[in-house]
Amino acid sequence: MHRFFVEESAIGEDSVIIQGNDFNHIANVLRMQVGEVILISDGNDREYKCEISEITQDTVISKIIDMNAASRELPIKVTIFQALPKGDKMEQVIQKVVELGAVEIVPVKTSRCIVKLDDKKAKKKVERWNTIAESAAKQSKRGIIPNVCAVKTYKEALDYAKDMDMVLIPYEQAENMEYTREVLSGIKKDISIGVFIGPEGGFSTQEVEECQEIGASCITLGKRILRTETAGMMIMSVLMYLSEE
Repeated sequence: MHRFFVEESAIGEDSVIIQGNDFNHIANVLRMQVGEVILISDGNDREYKCEISEITQDTVISKIIDMNAASRELPIKVTIFQALPKGDKMEQVIQKVVELGAVEIVPVKTSRCIVKLDDKKAKKKVERWNTIAESAAKQSKRGIIPNVCAVKTYKEALDYAKDMDMVLIPYEQAENMEYTREVLSGIKKDISIGVFIGPEGGFSTQEVEECQEIGASCITLGKRILRTETAGMMIMSVLMYLSEE
């Protein structure tokens, strides 16, 4: 069943109005017909089962036939601070961590990032990344569309993360798995967690120390060295497993 996101203002007492890109997707790409059933989310984890009742020149009107208030979201709020990787790896990272339950992705410029983006290129990239996040949210039937923030410097990212309940920084030179298990055992419902993922060249020692200064726990992801596009998926999988109800 196809899923679409709309603003809360588009949801009435017994119907939902769909316009813009999703209208085009329903009417011209999928060529759906009156009577077909779709899922609609308001972006705040409320899902509506609807039946298309009318298709006009620029609007799809759907009748609400059921509302599913059961959350598909994790009981924790995870933000992935992803150092800018090479090529199109960021797209893969965003797609997969959104599927696994991240609520936000923050692209970060670190000292060892190979990618250099000026403001104009960064803005276009972020627009593209948010489109990918929305698509992944629809595919995985998320109740919200996770946001991809504007690219931040490492200092800006640390400032953004410092008020979160828990901050984790997986580091290839960290070796204490017992400590890592102890840290992860402290995860509780309704907390916010920031996870810093390094670039291809990893974090510098100074960057790790600066992250620890805001209260981050330096953890290991095992004895194997993971690629930057793998590390975020790995830790998200662990957090999902530990917190999922």
